[in-house]
Amino acid sequence: MTAWQTVTTVANELGESPFWHPHEQMLYWVDIPAKKILRANVTMGSVQTWPMPCEPGCIAPAASGGLVIALRDGIYRAHEWNGALHRIAPAPYDTSRLRFNDGKADPKGRFWAGSYCEQRGDPTAALYAMHTHAGQSNTLVCMVDRATVANGLAWSPDAKTLYWADTAQAVIWAWDWQADSNTLCNRRIFHQFPAKPDGWAYGQPDHDAYWGRPDGAAVDVDGNYYVAMYEGGCVIKLSPVGQVLARIPAPAVCVTMPCFGGDDLKTLYITTARKGRTAQELADRPQSGCVFSMRVDVPGLPVNFFRD
Repeated sequence: MTAWQTVTTVANELGESPFWHPHEQMLYWVDIPAKKILRANVTMGSVQTWPMPCEPGCIAPAASGGLVIALRDGIYRAHEWNGALHRIAPAPYDTSRLRFNDGKADPKGRFWAGSYCEQRGDPTAALYAMHTHAGQSNTLVCMVDRATVANGLAWSPDAKTLYWADTAQAVIWAWDWQADSNTLCNRRIFHQFPAKPDGWAYGQPDHDAYWGRPDGAAVDVDGNYYVAMYEGGCVIKLSPVGQVLARIPAPAVCVTMPCFGGDDLKTLYITTARKGRTAQELADRPQSGCVFSMRVDVPGLPVNFFRD
């Protein structure tokens, strides 16, 4: 692995949902509280911004062009960059209390999005999969419920295992997944991280001994699970059976989500956050909120495209 490189110099409040678009050779991501989608030509160093009417929790590329976008009040379709937004499924929750968070398309082309309860400790968040019916309305099906902060969604290389995390509980779960019928079974703990220590704060002695809480994730071709650790200042690499293989320190304390990109999918990108962080932390980590990249030895899985 090489050292981290800065992809963008303009920091996000809460960067999330990065993916590498192989046809466009561009990196996409969202800034949730800033209500915008961004994309970068990493070779030219240019960044484009697309304002949204409300918070975009996650995005995925569509096979027929454009994006599918999970906004607070529903799932939307845009057929081109900066194009018209068409709501294709309303949010199945109380939008005054919840919004969409982490999500992506599965290997079959369905779009998945988890929700986030803004009243911490209230386990009303869930994971939804959108079933598209020819000539009919789209249906958001609840696949898992009773969570607080939906994160860590990913699939194994053989598309037989689904991973999902609840950040507040510091746990990553795994299920056996049947792709054709879109069914889950055999739920188990993939990895349980220690709880946040009482009174923990950045800048205290041994603050970096805390590894943080699991946020977004990505999987490589060997089935290793890379998870961003919010407040842990790192990315943790877990084996296919959930063992810690590496702790990769990051330039920001709040790492939010990784993805793999580049022609060979050996560039690991991460989004980070600065919203709500202390003045001391931002002085020590002035690039908090930026997007970073590093080269890795094993390629990642390519992004899945949503199929209308």
